[in-house]
Amino acid sequence: MPDHPTFESLEGSRGTGKSTIAPMLAAARQAVLVPTVPALYQPLRREVDKRTNVEARMCLYLSALFTATEEIQHHLKGGVPVVVESYFARCLSSHRALGARLGVTLPAWLPTPVAYHLVCTDDERRRRLAARNKPTSRWDTLLETVTDQVADAYASFPMHRIDTTGLTPEEVLRVITSTNTQGAHSHADTEPVGAHPHLLPAVPRHSAGTRCP
Repeated sequence: MPDHPTFESLEGSRGTGKSTIAPMLAAARQAVLVPTVPALYQPLRREVDKRTNVEARMCLYLSALFTATEEIQHHLKGGVPVVVESYFARCLSSHRALGARLGVTLPAWLPTPVAYHLVCTDDERRRRLAARNKPTSRWDTLLETVTDQVADAYASFPMHRIDTTGLTPEEVLRVITSTNTQGAHSHADTEPVGAHPHLLPAVPRHSAGTRCP
């Protein structure tokens, strides 16, 4: 087992491949796949997702992430690699795009994952979503209207961009595992995520944003 176990996160919009690739990456790394919304939060998550308060939803997801971080740290301290399907980057980016006005500074003690930003063309992403046998929440629908803003918010986080367009899950996994992460948070303890605070401004920013190809 390595002295410094890896901690890796898959980020990106719905339909880019996170839920498919995450267990495959965990198996390839002999890592634990930690859910970032723990089971005890799931009933409350379903109830909050029925409501319209973006700040309440953001606080729920932040609480879930901090709770999951306790398990992540436990594994890392034991020398066990960890993979997660999204981390704080997705929570902050998506809620910022949805108009959350809470000011958030991440604490310096949080472990920083090696993050892979999965992207694909809009047409392919829509085809994947249409083929899903999975319920779509009101928030999922809203996020589809602010994809440019989500991409703009994601840009403030250090991540490796992985284009999954036209690739099989096995091919995406090979791209990820062959990515050179040296010098970019290659291990779990290289630099805490709070070393680069990500702030949500007191009022929403007005930005044109950028579109992921």
